[in-house]
Amino acid sequence: MSKDEPLLRADQTPGAPHPRETLQLFGQAQAEQDFLTAFNSDRLHHGWLLTGPQGVGKATLAWRIAAFLLSQPPAEDAGLFGAPPPATSLDIGMDHPVMHRIQALAEPGLASITRSENDKGKLRDQIVVDDIRALNKFFGLSATDGGRRVVIVDAADDMNISAANALLKMLEEPPARTTLLLVSHQPSRLLPTIRSRCRLLRFAPMGPQDMQAALAQAGAELPEQTTHLAALANGSVGAALRLLNLGGLTAYSDLIRLLDSMPRMDRQRAMALAEQAAARGGAEKFELLLTLIDTALARLARTGATGQPPMPEAAPQEGAILSRLSPTPHKARAWADLAAQVTARMRHGQAVNLDPAALVLDTVFKMQETAAR
Repeated sequence: MSKDEPLLRADQTPGAPHPRETLQLFGQAQAEQDFLTAFNSDRLHHGWLLTGPQGVGKATLAWRIAAFLLSQPPAEDAGLFGAPPPATSLDIGMDHPVMHRIQALAEPGLASITRSENDKGKLRDQIVVDDIRALNKFFGLSATDGGRRVVIVDAADDMNISAANALLKMLEEPPARTTLLLVSHQPSRLLPTIRSRCRLLRFAPMGPQDMQAALAQAGAELPEQTTHLAALANGSVGAALRLLNLGGLTAYSDLIRLLDSMPRMDRQRAMALAEQAAARGGAEKFELLLTLIDTALARLARTGATGQPPMPEAAPQEGAILSRLSPTPHKARAWADLAAQVTARMRHGQAVNLDPAALVLDTVFKMQETAAR
């Protein structure tokens, strides 16, 4: 990793420290212990797939593992006094030379692969084959010191097929003393052959206390009603930060109030929601709004299917509103069918650059139709 490398963007949640700067990992003690057990057994696998919901600490653990491994001598270099005692923690301390080099983007034994910039300076929407092929130079340069080498790919789901095939070849014939850490939010998108050549580290959604501790570490200003945030974030610190930074709690509350006006519908509220999607420079807010619509439809379907609204509420009076609009399993099926249609239509509209406001209004009208049945 070169000192001249630009600061990473694709693998960082807006408003949060980069994973390499995150001092403590919360809520994932089991995943950390699973790796330590493998390390202490002297049977460390060369490929690791870190899977789970987005924003629960996978990248943070990947960087912790990388720092730990680079601070340890290779097993064959035990020396006259034999192997060191088993490690009990991945912590190596911020004063360790490896940590200083990682923070300065100057650690020669570490390579980080993310979506790179194209020739126009814009972030690509995929990890391309040239990103993976750049590792050949990294392996050549870092081989001279004989130490460990670590590669982090974040997110491996972003690789196009050519990049995936190039990485697969490295997993099939891994360079000596190399550990590849693949961060994946949706492992089903990866080639089955990549999944089969990696050992899994599974991450679960975080509990409320761990969420609050992680958000405090990130410097987030928590709202008075943290239960709404917990309900929408679903155990993901990344999702919680996105909601806080982009006004997601207010947007979801507005959406629920709009649903409360159905089946007649408050057109003024509908227009205000559509205007949020069309605001200049609002691509991230539009993406968030799509997620919130998906969430509302899913919670409507769940309410009718189970006979009770999800708890805790994600907005004031949400439970009563969902119960009125989705009182039966039959209604739940209608909302679930609409969710599938809306998701496909809105993602297609995004892909072909349809007007965001028109897409949102069209979705709102379909929600009104479903509410009126």
